[in-house]
Amino acid sequence: MTIKSDDLINSLEGIETITDSAQVAKLSQDYHTFSPVLVPKLEGKVGDIVVRPANEAEVLKVAAACAKHRVPVTVRGAGTGNYGQCVPLHGGVILDMTRMQEIPWVKPGVARVEAGVKLATLDKKTREIGWEIRMAPSTYRTATIGGFIAGGSGGIGSIQYGLLGDRGNILALRVITVEDEPRAIELRGDDVQKVNHAWGINGIITEVEIPLAPAYPWAEVIVTFDEFMTAAKFGQALGNADGMIKKLISVFASQIPQYFHALQQYIPEGTHPVFLIISEPSLEFLPGLVQQYGGKITYKKPAEEAAKGIHLAEFTWNHTTLHARSVDTAITYLQSMFSSERSLKLVEHMYHHFGDEVMMHLEFFRVNGAVVPGALQLVRYTTEERLNEIIHYHEEQGVSIANPHTYIIEEGGRKVINPEQLKFKEIVDPYGLMNPGKSKVLQFKVQN
Repeated sequence: MTIKSDDLINSLEGIETITDSAQVAKLSQDYHTFSPVLVPKLEGKVGDIVVRPANEAEVLKVAAACAKHRVPVTVRGAGTGNYGQCVPLHGGVILDMTRMQEIPWVKPGVARVEAGVKLATLDKKTREIGWEIRMAPSTYRTATIGGFIAGGSGGIGSIQYGLLGDRGNILALRVITVEDEPRAIELRGDDVQKVNHAWGINGIITEVEIPLAPAYPWAEVIVTFDEFMTAAKFGQALGNADGMIKKLISVFASQIPQYFHALQQYIPEGTHPVFLIISEPSLEFLPGLVQQYGGKITYKKPAEEAAKGIHLAEFTWNHTTLHARSVDTAITYLQSMFSSERSLKLVEHMYHHFGDEVMMHLEFFRVNGAVVPGALQLVRYTTEERLNEIIHYHEEQGVSIANPHTYIIEEGGRKVINPEQLKFKEIVDPYGLMNPGKSKVLQFKVQN
């Protein structure tokens, strides 16, 4: 679907719009290029116009215009996602939310912000009163809070506070409907799940209210091990040490540090590093645990230097994939969850079974009260058929895969879209204009 007249553009007078084809094409993309499967499927998919509202009143005006002219709308934050969800399948309006950067208020334990606020900016603001955001993706310098909630699931901090969708990690969302007379709806408490992690299919997030955490002085540490499974067991033990306050536990197989050029001097060849962000008061207990598992601390940066130079967080989560692909574009990745009952046994099996073809990268986080390893394995890509074989083997062995090589929600991590989200969509997006084509059950609702 394309915009066939100037009617819509004329109705957006006073709102920043971009019609230059090169700029529109650029803002119609995200990091789906991490997937060699998604690249050909999304090639040539671009919007017709980019609209950048500066406030909620302008968002309401855009929503009304899109509903009136039956034009699809794809909401965009910073475009740091990896699944093609910012790529419009049917043209239309790219709604760029990055101008909405107001922070209405920050109080002890809670903050209210507009959707376009960058996570790093928010964290800096909350630290002024001794608090910090609970979790963030590795793209926290550029990612927006609205984009994180619409498309993210966890990240740095999840070892302490769980996943973004866990009860209590989002307090409220304000969303705009796409109907003839758009409304602003405030969702609070459990109702936020109607929009959380819904990929922008059922409401335009304009404001977010999130709980904060006490701000700790964070130290950064690298520990190396001679055996991968010893490194993994150390990570699990540290994760289980509830008295030690952590923000990050990342474990890498020895093949991966070759892609971390800035850190290679701290990682002897052939060793398996663990990257840690840990509170300084907990540092005193780290050497004993490291010694217990036969590791060696090779790098330590105190909290007072954390803002300078290298940031370990930017080598973890999916930044690991980014660093690897900057060296070898044939590398792609998986996203895996290992069950808590036999997690490390499954990790060990996969580590040996696939060897160099699937390089193990673990991130520990808290799920339903238990610390478990997830994985963002690096995969040496050959064919889509082989990639699917690798995915299916994991699933047969009991490893849950959130497939990053599809833009269809039900084929990724969800399998089934939350019924409450579908019910909410019927109310807020009656014409099926929001990010159409990204769901099996909704893809036939695009208006022609």
